[in-house]
Amino acid sequence: MSAPSPAPLVRPVRPEADEGRRAALIASLDLTAKVRLLTGASLWALHGEPRLGLHPVVASDGPQGVRGTGEVPGETGLLAPAPSATGATWDTELAERLGRVFAAEARRKGVDVVLAPLVNLQRTPVAGRHFECLSEDPLLSGALGAALVRGLQDEGVAACLKHFVANDSETDRTRYRARIDPRTLREVYLAPFERVLAEAGPWSVMGAYSGLDDGTESAPVLEHRRILRGVLKDEWGYDGAVISDWAATRTTVPTAVAGLDLVMPGPDGPWGDALVEAVRRGEVDEADVDDKVLRLMRLAARVGKLTEPWTPGEQPPPLPAAPAPAPVGEEDFAALREVLTRGTVLLRDDRALLPLDASRLHRVALIGPNAVEPYLQGGGSAHVPAVRTVGYAEGLRAALPQAVELTVHRGGSSRRHAPFVDPALLAGMRAAYLDGNGAPLGEEVRRTGDWGAFGVPDGTADVVLTGRITLAEPGDHLLEFGCAGRFTVALDGEPVHTGEDDRGVELILESSHHHPETRRHTVRVDADPVHLELRIDLRVVDADAYGRFVTAHVRHLPPGPGVEDEIAEAVAAARAADVAVVVVGTNEEVESEGWDRPDLELTPQQHRLVRAVAAANPRTVVVVNAGAPVLLPWADEVPALLWAWLPGQEAGHALADVLLGRAEPSGRLPWTLPARAEDVPVPDAVPVDGVLDYREGLHIGHRGYDRAGIEPAFPFGHGLGWTTWSYDRAEASGSSASISHYAAADRTAPAGGDGPRIAVTLTNTGPRTGREVVQAYLEAPDGAPGEPVRVLAGFAVAEVPAGGTATVVLTLPRRVFQSWDEERREWRTPAGRRRLRVGRSSRDLRLTLDLDSDLDLGLDPNLALGLDPDLGLR
Repeated sequence: MSAPSPAPLVRPVRPEADEGRRAALIASLDLTAKVRLLTGASLWALHGEPRLGLHPVVASDGPQGVRGTGEVPGETGLLAPAPSATGATWDTELAERLGRVFAAEARRKGVDVVLAPLVNLQRTPVAGRHFECLSEDPLLSGALGAALVRGLQDEGVAACLKHFVANDSETDRTRYRARIDPRTLREVYLAPFERVLAEAGPWSVMGAYSGLDDGTESAPVLEHRRILRGVLKDEWGYDGAVISDWAATRTTVPTAVAGLDLVMPGPDGPWGDALVEAVRRGEVDEADVDDKVLRLMRLAARVGKLTEPWTPGEQPPPLPAAPAPAPVGEEDFAALREVLTRGTVLLRDDRALLPLDASRLHRVALIGPNAVEPYLQGGGSAHVPAVRTVGYAEGLRAALPQAVELTVHRGGSSRRHAPFVDPALLAGMRAAYLDGNGAPLGEEVRRTGDWGAFGVPDGTADVVLTGRITLAEPGDHLLEFGCAGRFTVALDGEPVHTGEDDRGVELILESSHHHPETRRHTVRVDADPVHLELRIDLRVVDADAYGRFVTAHVRHLPPGPGVEDEIAEAVAAARAADVAVVVVGTNEEVESEGWDRPDLELTPQQHRLVRAVAAANPRTVVVVNAGAPVLLPWADEVPALLWAWLPGQEAGHALADVLLGRAEPSGRLPWTLPARAEDVPVPDAVPVDGVLDYREGLHIGHRGYDRAGIEPAFPFGHGLGWTTWSYDRAEASGSSASISHYAAADRTAPAGGDGPRIAVTLTNTGPRTGREVVQAYLEAPDGAPGEPVRVLAGFAVAEVPAGGTATVVLTLPRRVFQSWDEERREWRTPAGRRRLRVGRSSRDLRLTLDLDSDLDLGLDPNLALGLDPDLGLR
């Protein structure tokens, strides 16, 4: 029979010792003063309040590094591998170390809250922010997300867990409503948030732009009382601050009563005076305002920004002393390099080509558009100006013996847009700033075709750009123009591109201010140079707290060798080399916040390049430089295939480490790589009438492939490394207990506590020390239609010398045995046999354990079911 377990996974709130005093201080403030604190003071900072001892708290974007607040001109920082690369490590200890690196970087930049990690799921591979997510799997995402939070907060820097909840794609992300049945919502999309909250207690949570229809309430997430107040705060007992995504708050009363605590950014927004009046009218309880302020005080206290109160106008008390972080140095670079090498996935090596023996190399051909111009980080709010970048050519040159010749060949462009115009062809771009009557307010000159300007002079209504383009090289020249908002582009007085988009902040939220749609114009040059007078009229866009801006791109592609010529040159170089390394992938035109991809294709010329090089040299290594899946129709035609992610600043050093055997590519896919576009369970995320229907239910990612019986190109969890493994045995450990005993052992304990412990013994049967990710999958009970074929139930990392044997213990969390009963609103453990499969991926399963009501599940009845900080996993 089923055994209910109503207790939530998240620990109940434990009131802090001085909560009463804080509440008294809040009560001493007038309503206007309290409400003022609930909207940001600026783009990144919160208000301070001397009478509460509250100092301003500062936030920053953070999934791939800590960007900073932009107040320091030219500021750079550490650029880590994209989160999907961290997901590929399957290593919670390493993720926790990365969190500590981020914390030190935050301290250097005066940042208290890092807007990370993102534990939304990779529901569809075309999602624009797929690279910012950790995995398609809720258990893996939750485990790694918790580790990142621990690393940050153990160093006194707040994490902001985001985006709560089901903000898993970009198309119409500020408007769509995700329609999700209650069970799927609980078991899939809320699951990683619940686990992170339980294991790591993030000090803030970010509410999403999108909306949610859970079958009972349909509303924008920030107005969704059932999910914010009902689940997050009441049921889970969350005591931290709920922060809006930037510019996501659109209403006053609905968001205030739903459970939102802080509107960002500021200083303007829909709360302020409107919220004060709503309280006075009785539409919002002042006790709710007090609770929001108290949560902000908790946040400030946790990051060291709360002291004794002081009188306004007087010198504030000093903040608690914190050790100054060391300057950025080689230790930080080494940490990022290790995350990347451990996340690099060896998908294929059918001729034992890797690692390369540098002593036997004379000539190496490095080929491909991404070999010349690596795509280091995804586009959008995660962007970090890197303190340094090491390209693939630079990294290989530094690692190879001096006698080895390294040649580099692009093999054709993979870009959709032309490059920005060469400043030498542009006689300056003069910007005239005009008020609403056309009167001049000022001007400036830049020699660039990349004209993006925030902070235009006060009173500016229009910006007029003028310049002269001189084209001298005979042949066909391609000019390409892109602007945001309302604009006209004219050449020699003739309009060639216009726009009438009067939206404001939406142009920021969809990233079209960085990547505007473009119009092309071809110019034929014969014997004499052609001079073109360029004029671009731009209406200033008001983007609320982001500021007022204009965007104009002037791009140019001169006559030159065609793609086929470049491929031929690359093939000749490959034929003459001992080994060819081909790097293909995406770029900022493809993977970015703000839009979803139309498909999973690389450009056709990249496919032609790979096939031609592989045919010319049987010793070809293909490296994929992408954060999200792309189709590789030639995957079984190349000898060796590596997935190198969006690698961050240490790209070249890490690839050299892997190719030359200095580090093992021990990564495992955190998502499924499809063989064909039509195989993808969720091929797109296009809302219909404003609704995004999660009709696949529980069958996300690898579960969808299993349900359909489809063979992917490479399955979830796949990765080879440098050695081979035998799985010798698996057994449950501990004293006798049944599933029903296990589920009912402690009704009051957190439901994410220790489950059965599974000991797996394996042997490294290869010639080199290796790291293995042991994966356990729980299959559905016998006779349970509609259930996933199997779900990831646990994993552990083992490092074993050549010929060595090791036993690793996986502790399976309670939740994997449970399902959500919406009618009873409780977790229940279905009766029936469960089969546990253990192996190297979701499709390479070597060992089997049958678990049923009579089997030893390894649960000690005397074991406290409180949360193990890492659930026995790494």
